[in-house]
Amino acid sequence: MSTEVRSGVSPRRPPPMAPMGGLRYVIMLSIVLLGLGLLVGRIVILHVVDRPFLQGQGDARTLRTDPIPAHRGMISDRNGEPLAISTPVVTLWANPQDVPEDPIQRLQLARALGMELDDLDARLTRFASREFMYLRRQLTPEEAQRVLDLRIPGVYRQDEYKRYYPAGEVTAQLLGVTNVDDVGQEGLELAYQPYLAGEPGQRRVLKDRRGRLVRDLEVLREARPGGELTLSIDQRLQYMAYRELKAAVAEHDADGGVVVMMDARTGEVLAMANQPSYNPNNRAGLDPRGLRNQAIVDVFEPGSVMKPLAMAAIMESGQFDRDVVVDTSPGWMRIDRFTIRDIRNYGELTLAGILEKSSNIGMSKLVLQLDDPLVPELYRRVGFGQSPETGFPGESTGTLPAPVRWSSSQWAALSYGYGLSTSALQLASAYTALANGGMRLPPSLLRLPASPPGEPAIDRAVAHDLLRVMEESVQPTTGARRAMVPGYRVAGKSGTVRKTGAGGYVQDAYRSLFAGIAPVSDPRIVTVVMIDHPRGDSYYGGAVAAPVFSRVVGSALRLLDVPPDLRSR
Repeated sequence: MSTEVRSGVSPRRPPPMAPMGGLRYVIMLSIVLLGLGLLVGRIVILHVVDRPFLQGQGDARTLRTDPIPAHRGMISDRNGEPLAISTPVVTLWANPQDVPEDPIQRLQLARALGMELDDLDARLTRFASREFMYLRRQLTPEEAQRVLDLRIPGVYRQDEYKRYYPAGEVTAQLLGVTNVDDVGQEGLELAYQPYLAGEPGQRRVLKDRRGRLVRDLEVLREARPGGELTLSIDQRLQYMAYRELKAAVAEHDADGGVVVMMDARTGEVLAMANQPSYNPNNRAGLDPRGLRNQAIVDVFEPGSVMKPLAMAAIMESGQFDRDVVVDTSPGWMRIDRFTIRDIRNYGELTLAGILEKSSNIGMSKLVLQLDDPLVPELYRRVGFGQSPETGFPGESTGTLPAPVRWSSSQWAALSYGYGLSTSALQLASAYTALANGGMRLPPSLLRLPASPPGEPAIDRAVAHDLLRVMEESVQPTTGARRAMVPGYRVAGKSGTVRKTGAGGYVQDAYRSLFAGIAPVSDPRIVTVVMIDHPRGDSYYGGAVAAPVFSRVVGSALRLLDVPPDLRSR
C-alpha cells in the first residue's frame, strides 16, 4: 500500500479553470489583432490610396513657387556710357502674426529699420490679420543683412532690382523713371517698358511653416533679362548742353528752357536738355514741373525762327526775282484790324536783308502776294503739325491750321511764326532740311545703324541759298552776332515771341529763341535753344538764346573733332 493511502491523506489536484477565463483571453487577443489590422489598413490607405492627396496638401504647405526677378535692360548713350542701370537690392517683409510681441526685440527691429518703435507697432497692428507686410523696400544688401542678423521671427527678405541713373538730373526728363517695382513710369523707361523689363522666371523652393527657405528644389523657368537700349544721345554733349542751359536760366531768372541738338546728317538727337529738372535717384521734394520733357511735349509759337522756312516757300514760288527789293517803310502796316510792326523803319530790303533785319513787314508783303498757300504747304513738308514719331510718351504734334478762309492778317502772321505751334524738337528737325540740301531728317532718340535717306522738303538750290543768307545774319554787325562760334561758320536765326495766356498775349512775357546750323561748309549739327520768360532788360533771342547756342555748339564741334572752317578775314 502506498504511502498516501497509509497516511489517509488525499493527493492535491489543480483547481479547475474557470469557464470565462479562456473567453476573455480570446476577446483581448481579437481586439489587439483587430486594432493592429486597422492600423495596418490605415497605413496602407495613407501610403497608397490617399498618398497623392496628402502629398499635395503637404506640398501646398511647404513647396512654394517663387519668382526670379528679371534684370532690367541697361540704357546707354551712343558711345556705350551707362545712363540707366539696375542694381540688386533687398526688400524686407514680415508676417505680422509671427513677429514676437517682446518689446526688446521690436525695439531692435525698429532701430535696425530706421523707424520709430511706435510707427512699427502701429503698422504691425494694422496688418495683424494678414500674413504679409512690407517693412522696408529696396535696401542695400548690407543694410538688409544687418536687420536679418537680428534673427527676429517673422522677418524675411525678397531680392529685387532698383534703377539707378548715373547722370542724375542731366538726362532725367528724357530717360524718365521707374517705380518701386521697377516698372517704367515716365519717358523712355515707359515707352520701352516691355522691351526693357524682360520676363521674370520661376523656381520651386521648400519652405518651413514660418515661410523660411529650406532648400532650392528646381528652376521652373529661367528669367529672361531685358533688352539693352542704345540712345542717340552723346553723354558728353548732354552734360555740356545742360550746364549751359542751367546757367542761362539762372542768369536771366527765367522760368525754364530747352536745348535740342541734332546730327545734321542722320537726324539723331545728340543732346536734349531741360530746365527745370530733378534728381531721379532722390525724388524727395520733387517739383512736378521738372518731370516734363519740354523739348518734345510742350509747344509754343516759334516766332521769327520760322522766317527762313517761310522765305524758302517764297523763293520756290518763282514769283520773285532773287534780287527783288521790298520797301518796308514806314516800319509798320495795317492789315485787317491789326497793326504789324518792325523794330524800326528799315526802308528798302532785299530778300537777304529781310532775314537779316528780321522784318515782319517785308515777310508779310511777300507772302500776301503769293498766289497759292505755299507757306503752310512747306511748313507741313518739314514736319509741322505732324507727330515726330519718336515714340516718346506724350510727344506733341503741334498745330498748323488748314488754310481755309484765312484772313490776310493770318497769312501775314504765319510768315513770321505766329498762328502755329511747334515743339523744340520739331523745329530742329525742320532745320535739318536747310542743313541737308533740302532733305528733312526725322528725329531719332535711338542710335541709328545707318544714315536714313531723308524726306524731300525744300528745293536743293533754295536750301543752299538760304544757308548762305542765314550765315550773313550771324556776323559781327548783326543782332545775332552773339551766336558766332570762334573758328566756325554759323548760319541761324533768332526769334523773340510773346507768350500766350488765358486772355491772349501776356504783357512783358516772352520766349527767346535761336535756331542754327554749323559749320556752314559741311553742316554737322542743328541746334535749337529756347529760354522761357527771361526777366530783366534783355529778352531778345539774339541777346539771351544766341550766347547759349554759341557756347553749346562751340564745345560740341570741338568734342566731335570737327575742323574749323572759318578763315580769317
